Amino acid sequence: MAHLIGSLHLRLRRRRALAVLLVFAAAVIGLGIGGRSAFSQVGNPNELVFPIRPKQNVPPPPPGDAPMLVEANEVKYDYSNNIVSAVGNVQIYYKGSTIEADQVIYDQKAKRLRAEGNARLTQPDGNITYGQIIDLTDDYRDGFVDSLRLEMPDDTRMAAVRADRGKGNYTVLNNGVYTACEACKDDPKKPPLWQVRAARIIHDQGEKMLYFEDAKIDFFGLPMAYFPFMSTPDPTVKRKSGFLFPTFTSGTAYGVGVTLPYYWALAPNYDLTLYPTYTSQQGLLMEADWEQRLNGGSYTIKAAGIYQLDPGYFAARDGVGAPTTQPFRGVAISAGQFDLADKWVWGWTGVLITDPTFIADYNLGRFNGYGLDPFRTGAVESLVGTNLPSTEGVSQLYLVGRGDRSYFDLRSIYYTGFSLADQQGQIPVILPVLDYNGVFGQPVVGGQLSYKVNLTSLTRQDASFDAISQLAEASGVCANPTTADAAVIAKSNCLLRGIPGDYTRASAEIDWRRTFTTSNGMQITPFIQLRGDVASLDVLNQPGVSNYIATGQSDLARAMPAAGVEYRYPFIDVESWGTQTIEPIAQLILRPNETEIGKWPNEDSQSLVFDDTNLFKIDKFSGWDRVEGGGRVNAGLEYTAQVNKAGTFNVLFGQSYQIFGLNSYTVGDITNTGLDSGLDKPISDYVYRVAYQPNSTYMFDIKGRLDESTLASERFEAEARSNFGRWGAYILYGDYAAQPALGFLTQREGITAGTSIKLTTNWVVTASVSYDLFANEFSNTRVSLAYVDDCYMFALNVGTGYTYNGTTSPVPNNTVGVEFSMRTLGPNVLTSGAY
Repeated sequence: MAHLIGSLHLRLRRRRALAVLLVFAAAVIGLGIGGRSAFSQVGNPNELVFPIRPKQNVPPPPPGDAPMLVEANEVKYDYSNNIVSAVGNVQIYYKGSTIEADQVIYDQKAKRLRAEGNARLTQPDGNITYGQIIDLTDDYRDGFVDSLRLEMPDDTRMAAVRADRGKGNYTVLNNGVYTACEACKDDPKKPPLWQVRAARIIHDQGEKMLYFEDAKIDFFGLPMAYFPFMSTPDPTVKRKSGFLFPTFTSGTAYGVGVTLPYYWALAPNYDLTLYPTYTSQQGLLMEADWEQRLNGGSYTIKAAGIYQLDPGYFAARDGVGAPTTQPFRGVAISAGQFDLADKWVWGWTGVLITDPTFIADYNLGRFNGYGLDPFRTGAVESLVGTNLPSTEGVSQLYLVGRGDRSYFDLRSIYYTGFSLADQQGQIPVILPVLDYNGVFGQPVVGGQLSYKVNLTSLTRQDASFDAISQLAEASGVCANPTTADAAVIAKSNCLLRGIPGDYTRASAEIDWRRTFTTSNGMQITPFIQLRGDVASLDVLNQPGVSNYIATGQSDLARAMPAAGVEYRYPFIDVESWGTQTIEPIAQLILRPNETEIGKWPNEDSQSLVFDDTNLFKIDKFSGWDRVEGGGRVNAGLEYTAQVNKAGTFNVLFGQSYQIFGLNSYTVGDITNTGLDSGLDKPISDYVYRVAYQPNSTYMFDIKGRLDESTLASERFEAEARSNFGRWGAYILYGDYAAQPALGFLTQREGITAGTSIKLTTNWVVTASVSYDLFANEFSNTRVSLAYVDDCYMFALNVGTGYTYNGTTSPVPNNTVGVEFSMRTLGPNVLTSGAY
């Protein structure tokens, strides 16, 4: 299935989505901050996060009838007044709590404890309360504390001149201070990085809420924001209804926007977040995010929509009648996954959108990348782990099972293009694709027997062509085949990337191999492989299609048996300076010719790259629609040296030879796969790899392909990486010769580099750049400055890229973003872009 998805992605044109200018929210008169559950926070996996704090060990509660234990230098009894006084290094243990003080007085009549002098109360939940005087009822339910300092298990702290506790649930701190930052080790009296000062802080333990009255937020001891009233869940709460931090945004498409999100914790297992955004030019944009966890799984639904006040902006940009000019625009996505059994899951992802560029035009980051496939099902693996604009939406229904020696994957897929250049009728609907493979647990005739099964069924409304000549590229005949002369849509001008109509293929392959090792170290591996394919086609007779493949209904079948042997003979030399190994490798494959080339569609075998990774593969085609035929010898030499204190050096050099029969790579199918590959000649191009890793810090790797007759470089890639201590860096360089038969009409050459430097314990700088050496222009750049500590994080991101809406040339897109957050008080985001 991965081959099919990879080839399909080749036909979805790559673009960068339009970003939007975001600016920071000013102080809000009243603000309630909600909290979210861990499972509901499906965001960018690469975003900054606070360091994980070790869990505090909370001892189990003691029995309800446990006696009170008192330790003190002296205990005094006033029998007439029923008062007991403990004086000097007092420690009292009762119901899991510990009171420590210089003196503790217990009034048996009033049932109150009064701890005086360096008083400290440690409760079973891990809270530690400090004060000069702690006056409590003997069940610790009510009372007051003078000069309070409270430390909670999650490392949050509160302090106050006086705190009063009543009704067992309410604690009122007068002139209170709250922070999640640790005190400075060098100067504990120094103000923390941030703190909230308030005339009153009310902690409602029943609601698990903190209320701040007349509050000021200080950074480095300086007041930065004022709120007459604000509230937040106490640090023990993971989910709580309330308003999230507001954001102000700005973009050329919709003007200035104000968003005030509201998080609604409806139940322990489901919640709803609303993101109403009022925009100055386009009106009210509403977003909603529903998430629910059920027995055995969970699912999410996200939706956004707007009735545009000014569709004329998009008419001027995209043309009158473009889908972006309709009054209502919206999108809805959903994802879910549930367990069926111990090793089986089923699930879905779904996308509905009114027009391709809605997400990009309104900078809806929650509908990009990871949000489209939060369960990482593999259908959008190119998007997972990024927050980049998505190039397509994936709607799918899947069933996946995994055994100890087998794997099963069944799914149906519908792709939605996210560019005006995408023509939905040219994108196939897959109903379904099945992959099943396994390995027998017991040896068969002394060897390993494995099997693979694939079933692919797809349908496409319109033919998909790509230009392979300068004339076709300039005239656009391949992009608009319905209006072009069918005679011009020929193999000399276009490739047929996807057939119109229905295509169903079933394939199965069985493989047996056994390795014999001789007494002198030679490894001889005979193998037998048998593969069979059957297919049913119903190709629509659209303009130009008959120039490539027979139209109408047809049935196809083919079989490909193969037998051969692989030979390896490692020569090992051990010296005082290290160990070196020279290993000749040869592979002989005997099989008949590939049959009916061109009669079969090619949907999943288009991405063929001949390099060191597939030199010794029996079949070098990437998918199932093509199968390599003819007799072939693959040969190479691998050298490895392990040098003491100098690392590991590895070299592989090899070539492939067609020894008899038809060379499958010299016969182009409807996509010309195999041509310009380096295998389309009796003696192939050379492939090589040179890798050196001196230690765990550095890595160098060079690989490529050289023309067999001229030794000209056809493909060259070089990579270097380093990672140690406070910094890491990488640089990638690629140079690829033109492959006109495949649609790459010009040379491609570029470089990508990046670095990450940890300036201090908390400050990190990262930078990356991609430069197109052939076009002499930057394709994107990014610089980030980040600060992260135990209670606060901040990141400044500056980047440049390109936006393509399908109707004009790419235009520069500059972005600036700032993200910051205070631990326990929720996220704060300031972002800008697309100007």
